[in-house]
Amino acid sequence: MLFKEALKPKPFVKWAGGKRQLIHILKKYVPKSFETYIEPFLGGGALLFELLPQKAIVSDINEELINAYKVIKDNVEELIDSLKRHRNEENYYYQIRALNPKLLSPIERASRFIYLNKTCYNGLYRENSKGEFNVPFGRYKKPKIVDEENLREVSQYLNTADIEILCEDYKKVCRLAQKGDFVYLDPPYHPISLTASFTKYSKYDFSRQDQEELAEVFRELDRKGCYVLLSNSNTEFIKKLYRGYDIIEVSANRFINCKGEGRKKTKVELIVKNF
Repeated sequence: MLFKEALKPKPFVKWAGGKRQLIHILKKYVPKSFETYIEPFLGGGALLFELLPQKAIVSDINEELINAYKVIKDNVEELIDSLKRHRNEENYYYQIRALNPKLLSPIERASRFIYLNKTCYNGLYRENSKGEFNVPFGRYKKPKIVDEENLREVSQYLNTADIEILCEDYKKVCRLAQKGDFVYLDPPYHPISLTASFTKYSKYDFSRQDQEELAEVFRELDRKGCYVLLSNSNTEFIKKLYRGYDIIEVSANRFINCKGEGRKKTKVELIVKNF
């Protein structure tokens, strides 16, 4: 599939830990050829939209995010119409935030999700222990609540390629991988300090034990004959987990952070690969 660069689909939401700032580096470590592209921690999908694979399995544990992908694929025009009705007003924002998404239609649910993402503080997606979105109003003057052109390009790609969109635990998704597939793992990062922990993209935490289990899944994929690429924080714990594989330190600008002073700082991250 050919897209002009200006019209190439791009992530339709801001996402903490998103890879837009790292994409030019990640591309260097993508295998030259592979069968199915598999991304079980999808988020904003920066690498997916950069590579535009013709066959892919993508997934995320966040139900609101995955519903939005499915609605963009199946009902993009209705979604655009719904987004146009939203207002960048504080009282209105909290009214929409207070709605129970599970009581909304899929289109209304996706519209609410994208609207909150575009107008919330710092574009930070965060849920409490009950799975409720709890980020305050962002006070932006002119947020781009509806990007019609990009939503249509995303929809076109999702409909013309063979893309399976799932909302499953990453372990279930990785079991679908076969020899020759390319699996990109972009989990919630291991905190570099006790005060730097932010793994609350959904109501589920991603603990130290989860990182250890992920490393075992990485090894299982390696044994299967898959190409595996992983992003994570630059800590001794992570380096130890992936000892024996190719570990590369890279610099990335991080623009989303809970605290303003933590934004726009260059941090060294790790890329781990088995090929």
